[in-house]
Amino acid sequence: MGEIKVGIGDYAVGKKAGIISTYGLGSCVGITLYDRLTKVGGLLHALLPEASYYGNKGNPAKYVDTGLQLLIKDIQKLGGNPRRAEAKLFGGAHMFSNVSNEKLMIGKRNVEVAKKELKRLGIRLVAEDTGGKGGRTIYLDLSTGKVRMRRVSNGTITERTY
Repeated sequence: MGEIKVGIGDYAVGKKAGIISTYGLGSCVGITLYDRLTKVGGLLHALLPEASYYGNKGNPAKYVDTGLQLLIKDIQKLGGNPRRAEAKLFGGAHMFSNVSNEKLMIGKRNVEVAKKELKRLGIRLVAEDTGGKGGRTIYLDLSTGKVRMRRVSNGTITERTY
């Protein structure tokens, strides 16, 4: 299957083989879901926390709450069970040090909404790398459910597998 690249406000799902990746997670969040039994997984790259707060405008995949619903639907179409799925959460960085208004701290709000929605949906959050400064790139391996994360902050590159 190769590699599927997910852009901002987009998502992708797959089964058994291949990589789903997304680049440049700053204040955006990348959420992966993976059902180990069926080897069905997916990745959402959400830009903003809640669709209703922004008037439900445009593409539902650009919001954490409505994007997760789309991701879950497509995982179910491939035979995955969201209640069995493990979630991993990345991004939510604080990109602008001169912003202190809570409403403008999009990264922090994205992480809070992601955790709240996962809990509401009964999906276990098993790993996270959120907050801080700098960008992240993540790669979901559909054969194992492992996520490789590459983080660049202040010129330092860190790689970890979750």
